[in-house]
Amino acid sequence: MKRERHNDDRKEDRLSDLSECVLLHILSFLSAKQAVQTCILSKRWNNLWKLLPTLRLSSSNFDTQDGFTQFTTKILSLRDYSTAHYLRFCSKDMVDSQLLECILNCAVSQNLQRLLISLLYYNIHIPACIFSCHTLTSLKLYVRHPNVTTLFPNSLNLPALTHLSLLCFVFRSGNDGRAEPFSALKKLNILSIRFCKVLDVDNLSISSATLTNLTIQTKQGRNYSKIELSTPNLSTFAYGGTPFEKICGSHLCSVKHVNIDAYMRVNNAEPPSNLLSWLKEFTEIKSLTVTSTTLEVLSLVPNLLKVKFHSLCNLETLRVKKVGISSASYDSMVHGKFVPLSVKCQNEFAKFREAIFKEGSPAIPDDDIVVFLLQNSPSAKKVHIIN
Repeated sequence: MKRERHNDDRKEDRLSDLSECVLLHILSFLSAKQAVQTCILSKRWNNLWKLLPTLRLSSSNFDTQDGFTQFTTKILSLRDYSTAHYLRFCSKDMVDSQLLECILNCAVSQNLQRLLISLLYYNIHIPACIFSCHTLTSLKLYVRHPNVTTLFPNSLNLPALTHLSLLCFVFRSGNDGRAEPFSALKKLNILSIRFCKVLDVDNLSISSATLTNLTIQTKQGRNYSKIELSTPNLSTFAYGGTPFEKICGSHLCSVKHVNIDAYMRVNNAEPPSNLLSWLKEFTEIKSLTVTSTTLEVLSLVPNLLKVKFHSLCNLETLRVKKVGISSASYDSMVHGKFVPLSVKCQNEFAKFREAIFKEGSPAIPDDDIVVFLLQNSPSAKKVHIIN
């Protein structure tokens, strides 16, 4: 990035000549460790890292957890928070509770807008201060532990929050005996809950007048008996898991886009029977995306092709993904992403189907299920197959 000047032998640093906002934008794509290391380039770079609007702290950039802890503590004490908007903290090892509390206190006191906390094998109380931050617009909490789930508070004071994403939390019932954890979020637009459960009750109620996008990912087995939706502006619904839950609501006609990645496991005692009823509830769908494993789950509905199906009249697009990703096991998750285990899932499903159809009943071909779904969809001109 240097070039010789015509008049003398001195060289010009073209990168450092860029404006500060451009340099900070470039640095925002680096980890915090890499951003700090740029201070050796020249005097221009000495303090740029202190002004980063995005701070990415990850233990994967360090050889030891102690080194990561020391670095994090130092950088939190030195940086300028007047320009900070987004803090991302990821650790694959146990985190000191005082360090976590320091990070969350910084987020609250310095008026951060976006926060992501991703912790692996972590079993400790999440400080309550983060659930009463008035400036947060996006909050993502991923707390993974093989045997422990973290309690989600009943009391929330996040008036600016528009995006909430949770992994491995337990929702408790309130004084009325209902688990309705999100009703206090008056500006919520996007909600993602993965591998979460309810405590004491079987039903999860999601009530929000502003929610437009909902994603639910369930663990193996039954997470909820019923999901009650009071979401009059919900437009997009996505689900991954084994669909044992019932879905009900008074405004489900608002849903226009549905994405379902259903699957079965060989140790399930019975096939899920609610998937077809979901499609009957979402009466105004315009686009539907399903995986091949979802079609296989539908094939387990008794006498499916004889069922009177009057839904999907407004469907314009049907997409079929040939590989489902929800078959990823809990242990195969890496920072919120799923590792496809399609071969394993197919083998398990073959065993399950063989057990279900003991008398040799023929399985329904995927093409016939697609025709079944489209029987009342004159506007759906084409089926998109996605590999």
